[in-house]
Amino acid sequence: MTRMTVAGDPRTAEVSRCATPGSDGGAAAAALRSLLTVDDSAPRDVAGVTAEQLVALARRYGASPFTPLEEARRELRLDVDAFRRLLELFAGRPELRAAVVRGPAGKYWSNTVLPLERRGVLDAVLNGTPRHPHLLGLYPGPTCMFRCHFCVRVTGARYPQTALADGNATLAAVIDEMPDDDPHALYLSGGLEPLTNPGLGGLVSRAARRGFELTLYTNSFALTEKTLSAQSGLWELGAVRTSLYGLSDEEYERTTGKRQSYSRVRRNLLRFQQLRAEREAPVRLGLNYIVLPGRAHRLLDLLDFVAELDAAAPGRPLDFLNLREDYSGRPDGALTPAERAELQSVLLAFEEKARQVAPRLRIDYGYALHALKSGTEAELVRIRPDTMRPSAHPQVAAQIDVLGDVYLYREAGFPGLPGADRYIAGRVDADTSLRTVVDRFVTGRVRVPPSAGDEYFMDGFDQVVTARLNQLEADIAAGWSDHRGLLR
Repeated sequence: MTRMTVAGDPRTAEVSRCATPGSDGGAAAAALRSLLTVDDSAPRDVAGVTAEQLVALARRYGASPFTPLEEARRELRLDVDAFRRLLELFAGRPELRAAVVRGPAGKYWSNTVLPLERRGVLDAVLNGTPRHPHLLGLYPGPTCMFRCHFCVRVTGARYPQTALADGNATLAAVIDEMPDDDPHALYLSGGLEPLTNPGLGGLVSRAARRGFELTLYTNSFALTEKTLSAQSGLWELGAVRTSLYGLSDEEYERTTGKRQSYSRVRRNLLRFQQLRAEREAPVRLGLNYIVLPGRAHRLLDLLDFVAELDAAAPGRPLDFLNLREDYSGRPDGALTPAERAELQSVLLAFEEKARQVAPRLRIDYGYALHALKSGTEAELVRIRPDTMRPSAHPQVAAQIDVLGDVYLYREAGFPGLPGADRYIAGRVDADTSLRTVVDRFVTGRVRVPPSAGDEYFMDGFDQVVTARLNQLEADIAAGWSDHRGLLR
């Protein structure tokens, strides 16, 4: 293929914006038409129609990334040969690829789908090929001090303290077994609160010696100076990501059931800021904040809290903030027009204030808020029992608790949770490695027939992976193996 375009060509820039909300599809098609007519691979007499179809395809996948190719072909009213030629042209235009990733649903592509494609782990699932989980969550917490109303934890359920010694030995062996080609392949979460495990620092040090930069997902209630002193290995974490459940003791108590919990978390984070600055520790600190219905206006107050944390350690500001929305109680997760307008207005004000008070803060708006901030409403992936995959995807990700039980989905790893034991792939012990558990599950073609409500064992990541795998299988079955999923 001969290319006559150059870097910085305004036509290329126009095309790369074609899936962005508010963009001019006609102008993008005209720019692409001009590029195609100087491209030796494109038939000159059909360049105009082809350009419009390519732009339509980019806009479709920029908004709905899990569309099967056959559905897209029918929408464009093309026969199989014409659609195949269109896909080949699409694959040769990097500006179209950029347009898809910059679209309203671009976070699905950039945060999850394309990184997994580059690693080849989705193909391992499609081909039924055993491999070590690409991502592994260590769930070391024996209990939790909160009783969050949204949490699926069975009230009072916990792991016995007597299981910790053997459990930590099992997790240590799993760390030693983990392939070390990706420093971010391991993380600490739950399940229950990881900081309730007194051996957590030792596990972090063990992983750090192998080059892993673990992220700790925590409520930070136990992230005290005493804990940090007793478990010095925690300073070898790659990042501490604190789930923030409000911005006052009253909001925290309504969510977690524990009085004065916000005050303690706030105090812990302020002290952590000071300590990591004093120690010049490279560990990053960030917050995870869920925008609950009726609390959108609190986003601006959240930035005041960020500014307070920054002031506690001049020169070491907060590193990142992950924003998510939770309208799970709404039909199909949809916002009402009034809620949508309010949230969009607040997001714009939030973005402007963030530039002023926290210019170095990296903000991740997630799938839905990224789209809403851009002026549209993304369709969130919603897997139901009839679209769940009985074989799951352990080659992509798995989770292991202190008993050594390997869970297929991230929200299943809670002790005593009804039905969750069906999603245990096996147990790691002195005679059985994690790789053996996964190999047996995959090669044995084990299937877990989904039941009503089982989709709640899946978090957002599990749902996206499932949607992508379903899409790829549909493409392959329809004869589109060479182009399955559009982007890789």
